[in-house]
Amino acid sequence: MRVIFIGDVVGKTGRRALCRAIATWRGQYAPDLVVANTENAAAGRGVTPTLVQELMDGGVNVLTLGDHAWDQSEYIARADELSCVLRPFNLQPGMPGHGSMTLTLPEGQVGILCLQGVTLMRPGALNPFTVGYEEAVRLRASGASVLLVDFHAESSAEKVALGYRLDGVASAVFGTHTHVPTADARILPGGTAYITDVGMCGSRDGVIGRKASETLESFVSGLPRKLPVGKWPALVCAVMVDVDAETGRASSLRPLTLTLEKEDG
Repeated sequence: MRVIFIGDVVGKTGRRALCRAIATWRGQYAPDLVVANTENAAAGRGVTPTLVQELMDGGVNVLTLGDHAWDQSEYIARADELSCVLRPFNLQPGMPGHGSMTLTLPEGQVGILCLQGVTLMRPGALNPFTVGYEEAVRLRASGASVLLVDFHAESSAEKVALGYRLDGVASAVFGTHTHVPTADARILPGGTAYITDVGMCGSRDGVIGRKASETLESFVSGLPRKLPVGKWPALVCAVMVDVDAETGRASSLRPLTLTLEKEDG
């Protein structure tokens, strides 16, 4: 089974670039499943049902979120019915939406789990090493031979540690949130594909997807200000993982990147 996982999609630039990249990669690599972290899709903060449909029309099968999951009221109102969108599973009980899911593909059942870190992140998330691990085990026991985990976290150490915690349980652990791709894509001893951060899908010449001038001014002045989404050209960061659908073990993990200029019109 082949899966392409795309890093944090930032604003309109990221959305448009994402759809173009998927069209290219589907032609080149023929993935069975495309998953994207879309927690910055709506002008950099969260996602809306309209944008969910836009991204699915563009080729995304499953959308994951993170600490900006609740920034758009339209998503909150419809979170329970949007089964293709996963907010972090390890939030307080009773939160709307879905934190995990199981898909049936021709190759077999695939479990997908979204988790949020607790180190240097918004308070309120439960321990991913216990709550997340238990859900991962449950998904595998329920028949998901392949299990994919999006771990949305700030701390590299926390991400690496969770990779080892889920080694042999998850087929892949994809780190998101910091928007800068790391150079540690590898297969862990138990057969789990791992990368600390996949990167982002957004403005290449900005600051992690935001306009460079406004972001720089905020750092220089020390004053908070609105940080608008950056423009073209766009950088699209993703990883492609091949997994044995029977054993759930990954056989390869390959980073993918594209730089795209704005199309005419």
